[in-house]
Amino acid sequence: MPSIQLRTPSASYEIVIASGLLKTLPARLKKLKGGKPFRTFLITSPEIWGLWGKQIIAAFGKQEQPTVLFLPAGEKHKRLRSLESLLEQLAAAGADRDSLLVAFGGGVIGDVTGFLAAIYMRGISYVQVPTTLLAQVDSSVGGKTGVNLAAGKNLVGSFNHPLAVLADTDVLKTLPSTELRAGLQESIKAGVIRDAKLFRYLEDNADAVLRGDAKALAHVVAASVRVKADVVANDEKESGLRMILNYGHTLGHAIEAATGYKQLLHGEAVGWGSIAATRLGQMRGLIDEKEADRIVQLILRYGPLSTFKAKAAKLVKLTANDKKSRSGTLSFILPAKIGEAVIVRDVTQDEMLAAAEWTLQVVKKHGADPSKNPSKKKKKK
Repeated sequence: MPSIQLRTPSASYEIVIASGLLKTLPARLKKLKGGKPFRTFLITSPEIWGLWGKQIIAAFGKQEQPTVLFLPAGEKHKRLRSLESLLEQLAAAGADRDSLLVAFGGGVIGDVTGFLAAIYMRGISYVQVPTTLLAQVDSSVGGKTGVNLAAGKNLVGSFNHPLAVLADTDVLKTLPSTELRAGLQESIKAGVIRDAKLFRYLEDNADAVLRGDAKALAHVVAASVRVKADVVANDEKESGLRMILNYGHTLGHAIEAATGYKQLLHGEAVGWGSIAATRLGQMRGLIDEKEADRIVQLILRYGPLSTFKAKAAKLVKLTANDKKSRSGTLSFILPAKIGEAVIVRDVTQDEMLAAAEWTLQVVKKHGADPSKNPSKKKKKK
């Protein structure tokens, strides 16, 4: 059972990756709370609860059932109005400062629950129990929480670490293939920026990973988490090194905003954004053509990514709202080679425009129409 310890100046906690963790959830929560009495409030979506609610109920037993609060699935619900509704529900249900929140879901559930925990009664504790691959390999780790504004993603939030991250790999069995593939884009990112061995593993074991082989997925999740834990431990509040985790996200967030957060999964947008960042790195001579091509081909191998329509100029304009912009300067994370990324702060509008236009051509050639993909029509898990 892989267990990774993340230590930062403000928090230290365990990230456990294993099958069957849901069955032991109540005992683990009690241990995290030091045996003191507490009430559990579980934040999830109706779809996830429909799949795993009976198992959760059985694990807790009749006398210690959690209070379940629902947040509808989808990025469009990651807004302040949803946060206010959950805050009111917590207060009405009698949640106090000893209460424990459990984020039982994907990245949206995790981000909202973490922010909810940060601000309810000026801070209560929470635990991440991620149910999507993207959340297990990335968003549940590191303490970033928040919600979106119409102007851009994650513009309101806080750094708030959980007591623990409990990633049960069994829940990945119910993921639609598009959700699995989207989450793997974050693992590709981890390989590009920090772990050449992980990148090679994803190249050499693509078939096993994509068919959901339990051993292969566990390896990928653990390796991806180690990358993020190492980066966060060295730069908790994103003053320098941690910015490399935003590889692919600058244009990726712009793509999400341009499409109203409705057409693509987050990982798909990151995939397209990573292609743009790789092209930009190649244009600047930071990475050679052969390695750049390996990156693009691996991203496409773990597709198909959903297509979308947008103007390059609009995407570039939307990057101005990115939270990585400081003092009017936008930082770009570009690959120098597989396993190493650099932070560049002098990218010009013309360079961004050229990279965006090139990427849109790749979208036309390799993007998949989501309306023709049966797995896209399944409910998100």
